[in-house]
Amino acid sequence: MTVLPIIIAPDPRLKLKARPVDRVDTRIVTLMQDMLETMYLAPGIGLAAPQVGVLERVIVVDVAEKTAPPQPYRMANPELLWVSEELSVCNEGCLSLPEFYADVPRPSRCRVRYRDEADAVQELEAEGLLATCIQHEMDHLEGQLFVDHISSLKRGIILRKLQKLKKSKAYA
Repeated sequence: MTVLPIIIAPDPRLKLKARPVDRVDTRIVTLMQDMLETMYLAPGIGLAAPQVGVLERVIVVDVAEKTAPPQPYRMANPELLWVSEELSVCNEGCLSLPEFYADVPRPSRCRVRYRDEADAVQELEAEGLLATCIQHEMDHLEGQLFVDHISSLKRGIILRKLQKLKKSKAYA
């Protein structure tokens, strides 16, 4: 397995829409495994392929407690079939926006259809942190970041700080 470089915002590649996967083959399974390794090492609870420079509709999530065994979901072409009207607010972060967090309202429950690592169609009803994480990662497939769900003032502050951070690291 390979640890992949994570793209840090602001970067125009994070605003691109990912294309569907034709089928989950060996290449996609390897991508999923590499994404999981990258996510765990970061550490994070979710990662979308566009965050590692692959414009394909693939996400991985694992919201298991650190003391529990891993419970990863590998999803190709995830699509929301249903979301609850009830919202919950979660303090979200992102591996592409390191060290920045914001309260984001999202549906508290959702049902998602996807292709798993065996190319089988699956459906999952998720709630709480898992539902939030799936929706957050699916946003990446549409070229959206969690900061797109907050005020333009807060978004601007975060993105300017990230730009400064990137510049300082480039010259270090």
